[in-house]
Amino acid sequence: MPPQTSSESALKMQSETITKMRSLAHDLSNSIETIMQASYLLAQAELDDTNKKWLELIENATRDAARINRELREILRSQQG
Repeated sequence: MPPQTSSESALKMQSETITKMRSLAHDLSNSIETIMQASYLLAQAELDDTNKKWLELIENATRDAARINRELREILRSQQG
């Protein structure tokens, strides 16, 4: 088997990096989903105004994280045909 050229080696590294990033994005999705579920359940409780504001902060940040993660996954899908 002939040795890999530098471009073949670079493509292999890129593919491995994309695969690892996809795995991390999947794991991040699972963590975000857990936070979303917990904040939904917390929202069902009777909270004072201060705690409602903290919950809203968590919910907004979680939605942002989910959006960012979706964008990352779209980029990764486009890179690995």
